[in-house]
Amino acid sequence: MSGRQLGLPLGTPAHFAAADFLPADCNAAALAWLDCGEVWPEGRLALWGDAGVGKSHALHRWAERAGAAVLSGPALRGIPALPDRAAAIDDADFATDPAALLHLMNTLREARRPLLLAGRAAPAHWPMSLPDLGSRLRATTAVRLETADDGLLRALLARLFHQRQLAVPEPVQAYLLARLPRDCGTLREAAARLDHASLAAGRAIDRTLAAMIAGEIEIEREAAVAG
Repeated sequence: MSGRQLGLPLGTPAHFAAADFLPADCNAAALAWLDCGEVWPEGRLALWGDAGVGKSHALHRWAERAGAAVLSGPALRGIPALPDRAAAIDDADFATDPAALLHLMNTLREARRPLLLAGRAAPAHWPMSLPDLGSRLRATTAVRLETADDGLLRALLARLFHQRQLAVPEPVQAYLLARLPRDCGTLREAAARLDHASLAAGRAIDRTLAAMIAGEIEIEREAAVAG
């Protein structure tokens, strides 16, 4: 199975507005570090944790508030165009051009501009071939985002339905939380699919519709694991 987060067929774009980020115990340590970017050692910080815990949203939250450029690790190639401001690199652990990542890190450090990285593991464990890059990654302060707790998942699902102006009874929401994988990305996908299915069927979201969508997601995840 690939280490990348599962992409589900509907392909709903993720929205990472800072105002939509929900603080909770599971991300409190990360938020404390993000809110003091001026004192990051070496001017760098790395967020890490499992898929779906909110790394990308936290990264975009910081970038929006700091006026930072958001870059993609896998998209870095050659000598990347250097931002004239702070930068955030999502999926930095999947960077396929270590020299480009090293160049960006060095240049931002020399310019005294903060750099935020995000990946599935702590940067000391990223599979980078360049010794100098490995040394800098090991020296980067890393903070983990823990798995979302029940309170955060309930609040997130309720907010997702509210944003889509969907009236979903609390027992149906509780049913979904019991059936779906415990990650924020899947909840966003489920809310989008339920919105689409409700419109297509011309009916309100009830337990039957919720069971259908939860079953689809479960089948697709099992197929992804088997494949």
